[in-house]
Amino acid sequence: MTLPALVLAGSRDGAQDPLARLGKVGHKALLPVGGRPMIDRVLSTLEQTDGIGPVSVSIEDHAALRTLERPFTCLPTASGPSGSVALALEALGTPLLITTADHPLLRPAWITAFVREANQSDCDLAVGVALKATIERDVPHTRRTYIRLRDMRFSGCNLFLMRTPKARAVVTLWQSLERDRKRPLRMARTLGYGILLRALLGRLSSAALVARISQLTGAKVALIPIDDGRAAVDVDKPQDLELVEMLLARSA
Repeated sequence: MTLPALVLAGSRDGAQDPLARLGKVGHKALLPVGGRPMIDRVLSTLEQTDGIGPVSVSIEDHAALRTLERPFTCLPTASGPSGSVALALEALGTPLLITTADHPLLRPAWITAFVREANQSDCDLAVGVALKATIERDVPHTRRTYIRLRDMRFSGCNLFLMRTPKARAVVTLWQSLERDRKRPLRMARTLGYGILLRALLGRLSSAALVARISQLTGAKVALIPIDDGRAAVDVDKPQDLELVEMLLARSA
């Protein structure tokens, strides 16, 4: 049995996205990285990973990908990433591996290790993360956004595994928080004032965080560290593109 995969490629700005304009392309996902469209690198990695497929791409303009000669199915997007994931879950169900089009450094070995550890954890939803020490070891001098917990500091790796139908409840929570992102008090009520206070003070542990998510959703969530700091590097701004180009040239 193979594991279906979803690539999130939605962009509200289309050709007006700053990176799309920089690359002179009609969509951010087509930004040239090392001479190839960024999303093509992601699709190639998924193709090369044993046990992964079929692949779907969530994108608002299906025609934007017509030049790519790889097997995939296009799915519609919603107003935000959480909504797009919810739509994909309705169409594809679980289990479902999820990554993003702006992750051109993605490697088959990372996916294989991530899926193996997620299955061993017996979770409903797995989230790939890179610890700060790992990122600083492998990508020194890069500037990443870190989530600071009492027992770990990490950055996301744009890699998720919806293992069971219970993961849908976490997506529903995500949608709620996304809708309320400009209403901090409402977000605080949803998550719990105590949890937020402990997070702000650096006293929230990873165990307490996943326990609160489980309490709110009924789903077991696992944070799965990926032992390569490059897994936390995506392309959101021109500086990221420069870094990724350098890392690709170094590994060639």
